[in-house]
Amino acid sequence: MAKVLRGKHKATFTPNMDTGDNVIIVNAGKVKLTGRKRGKKVYYYHTGFPGGIKERSAEFILSGEHPERVVHKAIERMLPKDSPLARRQMKHLFVYAGDAHPHSAQQPKTIDFASMNDKNAR
Repeated sequence: MAKVLRGKHKATFTPNMDTGDNVIIVNAGKVKLTGRKRGKKVYYYHTGFPGGIKERSAEFILSGEHPERVVHKAIERMLPKDSPLARRQMKHLFVYAGDAHPHSAQQPKTIDFASMNDKNAR
């Protein structure tokens, strides 16, 4: 997903330019984590106050009000770190927990990432 967001699938890819497409991810609330990651994976954030580091497990986030944040954070970590280019590319990412989204007028195309991965061929 980050590959499409950055534009690496295009022949005109340039590392310092935003040549990627908009990406719409639906059903992010149904994401499956392998192994024991659902309970063991921890996301940290800081409140801005001294000693204000907080942590949340992936299970807590997925069972909460915004389960799409797990997918959003995973893709954010695949992009260049803390740069204006990464922030610009993240504006082209739209993640929704359910299957309803307001982008139907743009006629989005479905991409099957599982069939594109060589590891899934048996």
